[in-house]
Amino acid sequence: MNASALPAANAPTAALLHAPSALAGLAGNVPLTRVSLAYIEPRFKLYLRFGEPARTLQLDRWRRCAVFLPNAVLCRIRWQANNYGTIRWQLMVMQAATPLDAVQRIPGVQPGARLLLHAEGENAVRAVLERIDGIEALGIAPSAVSPAYWRTLGNRLAARLRLPEYTAERHAAWLAGKVLP
Repeated sequence: MNASALPAANAPTAALLHAPSALAGLAGNVPLTRVSLAYIEPRFKLYLRFGEPARTLQLDRWRRCAVFLPNAVLCRIRWQANNYGTIRWQLMVMQAATPLDAVQRIPGVQPGARLLLHAEGENAVRAVLERIDGIEALGIAPSAVSPAYWRTLGNRLAARLRLPEYTAERHAAWLAGKVLP
């Protein structure tokens, strides 16, 4: 696992339990996306690399559930090992959906989400983690990055092409486009 991913993965877990008042008045009106997270020490890690959950629920010693508002962007990493070493690396960048959106069914994500990027395998996951580290080095929150960039990154991974860098200019253009009607 990428050493730069570990501190970021553990930092949000300590401070994510928000007061229920964050969701007060919204529960009946806003459809929430629930993302399952788990951690079993030597074998299995299912955690958020980035994303801003409205609330995180501790289900038991090993499992948590992060709850996201519509249009929130998040990254979930799955890592599995057996007696002989790592057997699975998976990274998904997804966007929580609104009620009228078509969503993909993703295991552990209820009711589903728009899948922006799917990386499978150690090399692909490490390449995406490097891009995420680069975005954070620019002072930009990865959850605020343009969804089109994540789709482009996923398509370039699938085509085995050079991965584009996310620049401050690209981010400024994305923010300016969001303001336009």
